[in-house]
Amino acid sequence: MTQSNSSARPVALVTGARRGIGRASCAALAARGYDVLGCDIEEAGAAETGAAVAAAGGRFGFLVADLSDPGAIALLLDWAWAESGGIEALVSNAGVGAMRRGDLLDLTLASWDRAMDVNARAAFLVAQGVARRMVAADAPRRGMRGMAFVSSVNASMASPDRTEYSASKAAVAMVAKCFALRLAEEGIPVYDIRPGVIRTDMTAGVAARYETRIAEGLSPIRRWGEAEDVATAIAGLITGVIPFSTGDAFHVDGGLHLHQL
Repeated sequence: MTQSNSSARPVALVTGARRGIGRASCAALAARGYDVLGCDIEEAGAAETGAAVAAAGGRFGFLVADLSDPGAIALLLDWAWAESGGIEALVSNAGVGAMRRGDLLDLTLASWDRAMDVNARAAFLVAQGVARRMVAADAPRRGMRGMAFVSSVNASMASPDRTEYSASKAAVAMVAKCFALRLAEEGIPVYDIRPGVIRTDMTAGVAARYETRIAEGLSPIRRWGEAEDVATAIAGLITGVIPFSTGDAFHVDGGLHLHQL
């Protein structure tokens, strides 16, 4: 799927765009006036994302890209600029969970490296490449500019049965802060979005466990979070609903992060 290489509307790049929070973010940004470029490790589901973007009034382009490969990230950035004439917004959403939940004493190097490569290193490299182009003198400014990194409530709440995931999301949270400091002078706000228990394919395998824990009061708001809950926060922040803010961590978790005695 492609779109033309020029757009009168601002353009957002969304990683991990073919389903879940990524798809919902694409649609939410389209509804707020953006055309959208998306990428993911495979194409299955991308057509549905494109349909959601079109229904919200935007145009959509998609590229298959394995973000664990720095070379693929370079190709993604070249493609994105060629397709759109520039990027005003980035939603760094692509991520993976633990290969297997369990005792951290059994955590494998392969699972650790996979989480760090996709969740942390790729998030940094994509944002670095986008930021370099966004600050250039000839970068387009067709609308509000901004970046949102999707980390997790696990950026601050430890889950020993998926240590690699928790550690990688803590890294993403710090990457967001560093970009916020660097890009503030450029007028580009940066946000750390911290979802809690969200109903997505990633949580499908442990849905029964979470159903019970939510009913027992895991979070003060006793329901599943939905991808649209997260996307609403992302689209609102990028389009300036809280203009005097950057570098903040926004929890979309039903209050899960609150400590209660």
